[in-house]
Amino acid sequence: MTKRILTAMLGLSVLAVPCAPAHAQTVEELQRQIDELKAMVLQLKAAQAAPAPAPAPAVAAPAPAPAPVIVASQAPRSKPWFERLSLRGYTQLRVNEILSGDRNAPAGVSRLRSVHDGGINASNNLAFRRVRLVFEGDLGDNVSFYLQPDFATSVSGQSAGERRENYGQLRDAYVDLHLGSQRQFKVRFGQSKVPFGWENLQSSSNRLALDRTDALNSAVPSERDLGIVAFYTPPHVQRIWKRLSDDKQKLFGNYGAFGVGVFNGQGVNRTESNNNLMTVAMVTWPFELDALGGALDGQVLELGGAAMRNKVQPEIRTGGVSAASYDDNRVGLHAILYPQPLGFQAEWNWGRGPEFDAATNSIATKSLNGGYIQTMLRIAKSPLGPMMPYARWQHYRGGWKAGLNAPRLETDEVEIGIEFQPIRPLEFTLAYAHMKRLEADERRSGRAEGDLLRAQLQWNY
Repeated sequence: MTKRILTAMLGLSVLAVPCAPAHAQTVEELQRQIDELKAMVLQLKAAQAAPAPAPAPAVAAPAPAPAPVIVASQAPRSKPWFERLSLRGYTQLRVNEILSGDRNAPAGVSRLRSVHDGGINASNNLAFRRVRLVFEGDLGDNVSFYLQPDFATSVSGQSAGERRENYGQLRDAYVDLHLGSQRQFKVRFGQSKVPFGWENLQSSSNRLALDRTDALNSAVPSERDLGIVAFYTPPHVQRIWKRLSDDKQKLFGNYGAFGVGVFNGQGVNRTESNNNLMTVAMVTWPFELDALGGALDGQVLELGGAAMRNKVQPEIRTGGVSAASYDDNRVGLHAILYPQPLGFQAEWNWGRGPEFDAATNSIATKSLNGGYIQTMLRIAKSPLGPMMPYARWQHYRGGWKAGLNAPRLETDEVEIGIEFQPIRPLEFTLAYAHMKRLEADERRSGRAEGDLLRAQLQWNY
């Protein structure tokens, strides 16, 4: 297109030149005309290369306002069942060694034995004391459940009276109905621990001494029964117990600051034999001693008591249970100063219950009393991990209703020991005890005496 414009311009320039003779045009004039034509061509090229002006923007119509988005409200989805359940447990492996004393005795004479651990005998080595699994979880916002079997139960009379070990047995099976915004009220239905005795309620996985004491455990051997119980724990008490729990203190478990319940009264996994119910009530209250200052700063003192009323029919040696029901009534007191780092713990109970009377060769309702005093030192850090040395003295005079013919126990025992935790899942306890005991068999008399060395490894999972 440029060439066409140039040709036209040249043509116009030639026409514009006056018709003069050729000899009249000088060379200078011709050169001037050529330079003018070149300047015009350059201007045309520059005009062609410049960008065309942008067209004026059209005025856009206003966009319509977006329609409001309506999101339907949805109820929060409940967690699937496998996220609402948990599985945990613990196992205790023990070894007991009688160092001196009445390892054996003639017929009719007491041997060094304990109602709490069948592994204390003349020929035992390693034995499982407990193998527990705990299934628990929430069935709803206000309903939870708890199920615990034990796989270290022994069964007698399997072969000419020989005992077999490590059978499964139900320990706990209950459901809780929680009331109140902070779950301060709950009602429990099923087989669970009976709220009598602070030590009885404390889990064996959390207890410092290897066994419970005769005096308190004689009220509820195996600690459990089938019934209904209500607990109330004010938020103030919940806060104190949570602080102690966060501090890794050995609590008794949240069984309520106040508890009252009714149970069959015959004992764990035993058929109800009469039309009476065991009634139990317990109160325990922690007091913060910070206001006293000094060595008591941060300390917590817990005080409480319990009472039970029952009628029981003990098993008899000839088979079945006794035809008569015997009064089984008690009251008890407890006090615990949590170790920070030094602590004390004590319980005592008094009452009347079934006991074999050797003079009449029959079971009768008799007086009973006994308890224990314990001191412990909490060492949070050591080369062997957290440590707790302890010393305990226990005393009991009264019947053992869980045994055949409700035999009498006469127990005096001093025990010293230490628990340490080298790594978090493992706890190791070493204990020495000097015992004086009347064996739990109404056919034997006298008290056995001796020294016992015990060790236990517990692993938690």
